Amino acid sequence: MKKKTAKGNGWTMNDTITFAASAEMDNGWVVSTSMMIDSGDNAGTRNIDNRSMTIDMGDSGTLTFYGSAGSSNISLMDDTTPTAGEESWDDVSGATAHSYGPTGLDTFFYQNSSLMDGVTIGLDYIPSDGADQLLSSTAATIKYTGIDGLTVGVGMGEDNGEGAADSDDVTAFNVTYAMDAVSIGYSSYEVDSNAASSDTTLTAFGISYAVNDDLSVSVNTSETDIEGSTTQEAMGISASLVVGSMTLSANHNTVENVGGTAAKDRTGYATVACQNADREAGPHHV
Repeated sequence: MKKKTAKGNGWTMNDTITFAASAEMDNGWVVSTSMMIDSGDNAGTRNIDNRSMTIDMGDSGTLTFYGSAGSSNISLMDDTTPTAGEESWDDVSGATAHSYGPTGLDTFFYQNSSLMDGVTIGLDYIPSDGADQLLSSTAATIKYTGIDGLTVGVGMGEDNGEGAADSDDVTAFNVTYAMDAVSIGYSSYEVDSNAASSDTTLTAFGISYAVNDDLSVSVNTSETDIEGSTTQEAMGISASLVVGSMTLSANHNTVENVGGTAAKDRTGYATVACQNADREAGPHHV
């Protein structure tokens, strides 16, 4: 699924084609690859996008190499509060969530849930390229799901850009508890940067309710503390409805002090319809 904002006309249509292939090796490992051809609005943006290769090694875990459009394990922990649509800070022009931490081109993404019951570990690695990525970036995460309904995750990492002045230390913590039709969650994502006035701390809360098997609603709030700026505050409501093979979702968000600018308040909304088969389960920020 690809969500796109149009000017003047609120109707849009997917403009990508994805090719995928997989094969099983003699030792039982499964190698798969995916590549997306993306037609952007401008001629210069029409290229091959979202390309990756994954090696599923069974009990030894899964290793993915993202040539483009990959997220790291720790960046996926930014805001895990339960929602029927989007995060409370999304879909508002100029709103800031945080610096994502180690993520970008040519990223290695590893996960293993076979070492211990209820425990999943994640490792991220971005090699140095001697240019934009002068130093390699690394991160590690662990998620525990050993208690029914409870999910707890912690992560730490270092995102190195162009030298020590652009280095970020990232820490993340989140917890979600689901009981019957209700899920509640808390997330904290902190980026401590060596660059001036670049520290950010995102704190988010959320609660969702499954009205029935097809309809869910949620309320989410968040605060983003931005060094040297006014705290950004956001609140959003979301709903999703499954109709046959389609999922319809909508959200409306209100953000105060957008991007850390005092008294700069905005609202935003989004409506999305997609085929259930198109909903990506992989590690991507959509």
